[in-house]
Amino acid sequence: MSAILVPVSDVRTYDASCHCGAVGFRFRSEPIGSGLRCNCSICIRRGAVVSARYYPPEAFEKVEGLDCLTLYQFGDHDVNHWFCRRCGIYTFHDATAKPGHYRINLGCVSELAVLSLPIELIDGRAF
Repeated sequence: MSAILVPVSDVRTYDASCHCGAVGFRFRSEPIGSGLRCNCSICIRRGAVVSARYYPPEAFEKVEGLDCLTLYQFGDHDVNHWFCRRCGIYTFHDATAKPGHYRINLGCVSELAVLSLPIELIDGRAF
C-alpha cells in the first residue's frame, strides 16, 4: 500500500480544547472535510463527531492540561477514552494497539462547523 502524500500547502493548523479550556491542543492536518459517528454503547451516548482518521504523535504541536485528563475504558479496554476531569468533555481517544495515535472529538476544534460536515456512520457495536 502506498502512502498518500498531502502537499504542504494543503496542511493547516487546528486549535482545539475542552469546554472549560483546561485541556488544549494544536495539531496539523489536511483540511478536515468529514467526520465519523459510531453506534457503540459509549459513542451513541456521548454523541460526538470524531475525526475520520487517527492522527500520529508528530501531528501534534502542543498539548496542554494533561493533568486535567481522566481515562475511561470499558469492555475489552481496547480504547482509551480521554475526558477533561473539570468539565467532562471527551477530547480524543486512542486505541491500545496503537497508543499515541488519536481520533479527535471534532466538536472541540475551534472554528470548525462540525454539523455541516458529511458524517459517516460506523458500526462500532460489531467490533
